[in-house]
Amino acid sequence: MKQLPERAQLLLHALIENHIREGQPVGSRTLSKSSGLSLSPASIRNILADLEEMGLVASPHTSAGRVPTTKGYRLFVDSILQVKARDSQEIRLLKQQLDPENSVENLLETASKLVSELTQMAGIVTLPKRERIILKHIELLKLPSQRLLVILVLDDGEVRNCVIEAKKSYTPAQLERMGRFITEKFAGKDLETIRRELVDELKKAQENLNQQMQEMVNMANQAISAGLPEDNYYLSGQTNLMGFHELSEIDQLKQLFETFGRKREILELMDQCLNSDDIRIFIGEESGYAVLDRCSVIASPYHGGDTTIGVLGVIGPSRMDYYKAIPLVDATSRILSRVLEQKRH
Repeated sequence: MKQLPERAQLLLHALIENHIREGQPVGSRTLSKSSGLSLSPASIRNILADLEEMGLVASPHTSAGRVPTTKGYRLFVDSILQVKARDSQEIRLLKQQLDPENSVENLLETASKLVSELTQMAGIVTLPKRERIILKHIELLKLPSQRLLVILVLDDGEVRNCVIEAKKSYTPAQLERMGRFITEKFAGKDLETIRRELVDELKKAQENLNQQMQEMVNMANQAISAGLPEDNYYLSGQTNLMGFHELSEIDQLKQLFETFGRKREILELMDQCLNSDDIRIFIGEESGYAVLDRCSVIASPYHGGDTTIGVLGVIGPSRMDYYKAIPLVDATSRILSRVLEQKRH
């Protein structure tokens, strides 16, 4: 897009700031008072008509005023908005609450709560991704009814416990043999590789009509799959979104909360930020998900050493306070990264 004339830039700037603050269509009389331009309402209407023709503002059919479009907000964020310096009091709070003495899980959950509380929007932090989870040892222990306790010992010393429901009852001796079979065959391999190899083993057992081996491989696959971590995130303050009238319709809220519960769409969007060097901002339909068409997402990767391991961000209405949210997300991701680095040493 060609460079906007200065008067049009200033008017768009004033319109967007008013819309962020009030959440209502903005009329020419309001702009003549707030834009700082010595222009008549008629001149302002002419400029607004030009902005509308360029797709930067739109006229809701119920009002004579204008609202910014996604394209208008994008121009605002990319070339008009001057991000304010970070609030020193908020920085102190972030440093105080993100204590290196806390566990990684506690730090991530705290970070999501902090960005939510400080922006009054939804705060999200994805859990770190581990590329390879190497098996050292596995045990299967009998529980009441047909439930089994799976104990996975990983090569880095981490122990994962999970409960699975078996398809039949097993004796302790049978479970010991199964644990020994899995350990001897797969120790030293990562869980994803083990799961793929078990699928091949199952096909062979089925082809050879080996019922006993099928049961053993099925049980091994169930145990290994239970030990694989699901992609997940900490989400805080989603009820804050109910305070924005454009997101408060029952159907809109229902769809949003169902999306938060499914997690897949949000995780896919956050994953787009993993290879970014800086903050990513998705405005309205830029996210690619219809449920977020009225929302903006500001996200920044956080690191463990030199490696990007997750993403931190906020989700709110498209008319969110970008002045506050952008530096806050940036500061929180940087402080979280420093704290995680400290925990490695």
